[in-house]
Amino acid sequence: MAAREKASASRGKGPSKGRRSRSGSTSSDYSDGDGDNKRQDGETSSVSVYDSDQDQVNDDSSSGEEEYDSNDEEEEGDDVGGSDDEDDNEDDDDLGFEEQGSSDEDEDVLADQTRDAENSDDDEDDDELEILSDDGIGVAYDEAPRTWRTSTESAKRSAVGKPKTKGSDPAGTAEAAASKWMHTDDLSSDDEDEDGTSNRIGRVPLHWYDEFEHIGYDAHGAKVVKQRGAGVGGHDLLDEAIRHSDDVSSKKFTVHDALNARDVELTPRQIELIRRIQSGAYAHPEHDGNADYIDYYSGVDKEISGINADRHPPKARFQPSKWEKLQVRRLLHRLKCGSINMDFLEGKIRDMNDLNKSREKDTDAPRLLWKGDEEDELALKKGPQHISAPKMPPPGHAESYIPPDEYLPTEEDIKEWEEMDAKERPHGLLVPKKHANLRSVGSYPHSVRERFERCLDLYLCPRAMKRRLNIDPESLVPSIPRAADLRPFPTSRAVQYETPTREGQEQPPMIRCLAVSPDGQFLASGASDGFVRLWEVQTSRLLRSWDISSIIANGGVATDANGENESTSKSAEPTPVVAVEWNPNRSHHVLLVAVGKCAIIIATGTGGTDHAETTEALLSAAISCKDGGSVKNAKAAKAVSWVPLGVKKLRTLDSSWTTPISAFGGRAEPICLLRTNKEVASLKWHGKGDYFVTVSPKAGASAVLIHQLSKANSQQPFSKAKGEVQCACFHPNKPFLFVASQQHVRVYHLIKQSMAKRLLSGCRWISSIDIHPSGDHVVIGSLDRRMVWFDLDLSNTPYKTLKYHERALRSVSYHPRYPLLASSSDDGTVHIFHSMVYSDLMRNPLIVPVKILRGHSVVNKFGVLASVFHPTQPWLFSAGADGKIHLYQDI
Repeated sequence: MAAREKASASRGKGPSKGRRSRSGSTSSDYSDGDGDNKRQDGETSSVSVYDSDQDQVNDDSSSGEEEYDSNDEEEEGDDVGGSDDEDDNEDDDDLGFEEQGSSDEDEDVLADQTRDAENSDDDEDDDELEILSDDGIGVAYDEAPRTWRTSTESAKRSAVGKPKTKGSDPAGTAEAAASKWMHTDDLSSDDEDEDGTSNRIGRVPLHWYDEFEHIGYDAHGAKVVKQRGAGVGGHDLLDEAIRHSDDVSSKKFTVHDALNARDVELTPRQIELIRRIQSGAYAHPEHDGNADYIDYYSGVDKEISGINADRHPPKARFQPSKWEKLQVRRLLHRLKCGSINMDFLEGKIRDMNDLNKSREKDTDAPRLLWKGDEEDELALKKGPQHISAPKMPPPGHAESYIPPDEYLPTEEDIKEWEEMDAKERPHGLLVPKKHANLRSVGSYPHSVRERFERCLDLYLCPRAMKRRLNIDPESLVPSIPRAADLRPFPTSRAVQYETPTREGQEQPPMIRCLAVSPDGQFLASGASDGFVRLWEVQTSRLLRSWDISSIIANGGVATDANGENESTSKSAEPTPVVAVEWNPNRSHHVLLVAVGKCAIIIATGTGGTDHAETTEALLSAAISCKDGGSVKNAKAAKAVSWVPLGVKKLRTLDSSWTTPISAFGGRAEPICLLRTNKEVASLKWHGKGDYFVTVSPKAGASAVLIHQLSKANSQQPFSKAKGEVQCACFHPNKPFLFVASQQHVRVYHLIKQSMAKRLLSGCRWISSIDIHPSGDHVVIGSLDRRMVWFDLDLSNTPYKTLKYHERALRSVSYHPRYPLLASSSDDGTVHIFHSMVYSDLMRNPLIVPVKILRGHSVVNKFGVLASVFHPTQPWLFSAGADGKIHLYQDI
């Protein structure tokens, strides 16, 4: 108590500087004397009481939120702290500012709290700050520093964890007391309400209880009754004003707890905590926000990891390094050679090149003006591009002082040169002369003139940079796979089929067309002598021959379309067979032949028992049809007529015609004849083997006719002629008809009866057409040496135009199974292409030429007239104007 009185008396002696508080009032001075530190008259509490009904605020003349001058305590000192505290205060004077968590106000508030605790009654509330009776702890709390931590205490701790101190207070009594005061405010809600009388409704909105007399329930289930009245806490406003004036005089601060419906009187420490929170400082004055860092692991023993702790260092660490020895040897060698010096080894010079360059600049030794790389340096400079001057041609034999005799001019040559211009002379102004030795050579008389003209050329003649394209020709060729990787494809001739000659003819007839059976066992050929011959593929044996030309002349056809006799209207020359097509259906053994104005249907007799019956059913309508057939369309009836061929009349010509090849083959003879108005140029079967189309280029609107064999019926699909039709074919699996004129290919939809697409070929004369088995690609051949590939899904223009042949193309065809394409030409060759079509629409077809097949000779400017693939093997049949039929196989 004596220490506190002495401390309070020492604070009261010094003059206090009044400052204006945050509320606008000025703080009053402390009075001198006895240490009770009573405030002057007019001083009120720091907490203002607001009236909810009146728009006024009772402001006090002075506030607890005062800021006192920190120099008061520093000037007066503290008797309890001793000499060390005085040194601390002197250090604070040097800092010159007040820090958070420590100020003069803290000591003043603590002094006020101590005074209030001594004067208060014993029945104060538990929430009030309690001054412990132990004088040692109280004195320690009063003597606790309120500024930054000084050098009296160290942040380092001893081995047992206690802080190391300097000077006084070795046991850390002040720090322990301050820590104890801080823990007095850390009370939970359960500790504050030991009796359980507080409201326990939690976060329930209070306006829910506006209509009730209570405001909630306590821990025992009892109702917490509201306080009645109009003022704060349910009191009358007049009573509230009187009570407030009494609280001001008694220095009490009361707030209303709306949750528990009661008034709570704040203790001085609680007021101090509120003030510090409002001012932005730490709530507890005892808290040191800038404590020194405690280095817990700064002792003598370092922390050692247990990993590899028991391993001994390797023996190599105790031996000289071979690598360092090698480096030293290299450096010594370079030092002896002079490439480096000691300055480089000591690090004074970063690079020896810099030293060498500086030496070259400093030396006065002569050097070349032109090194030879000036052009390269000029090319690297910025700005307009430098164009070097053209170089003079090197001297020749004429410039020699002993030129050869052939370079020495005669007198006639000299007179002729004098009449010519200097630029037109063979050696310019120079006249070659022979000298006995080099000393005899005089000065050149035209040197000044030539140098002057050279200078004129350099600065008067414009120069332009002409870049040369150094392109490797092989890089322009697209990378294609090797032909050996694209096998199989026909490579060499394996079988040759010899065509017999007629009596009185020296050369065999030209083979105009070829057709292979769907099973690949038989081959049919049509020749210029009017014969259709049937061959066995494996043995090249001739099985049957039908003289189709004689059938037209003598086979029971009485008259033609104009009423004339066929035998009288035709000359003695036989009518050539221009087209032969085998029915693509395996069960239908039927041939379709185009001769002159007729298309003849022939039963081959090559099938078995089941196939013979199917073929007989297919041909029944054609056999039993009357003259003219059962053509229902009036236009088609005028353009074509079906004429059955009598068996008796045919047998009178050649009995071998009707002999079947197979024992169960059935008929082997021409069955029916289709008579048209104009000559038939081409014909094609539909994929199912019932329909076929014939093309007569000169027939106009009736040039394209579609026939049905099972019903002996025909129809004319077009009423107008759109160009001269050359050939036509069906789509393999869709109802489309491709009609090729001389320059275009039109695609018609047979069900919708409309044109679906028009393909622009770019050719002058289309000669043949074929459809890929997938139906999405078309290839056509032309007489102007072009083979054009169309991708129907891509465009109506050619995807590829191939021009490999030297003469006109006669036929193009796809292989039905393998990715092969063949084209035959009048140059006597057949070109084989690898034509891979991918199912991925994003990949283009791959077309690679792999082989050129030779073996046919050119006769009367005609070469290979027909080529067709084997249906199941990578083989190719070719027929030429030399009367030969070749089979090329993959050997």
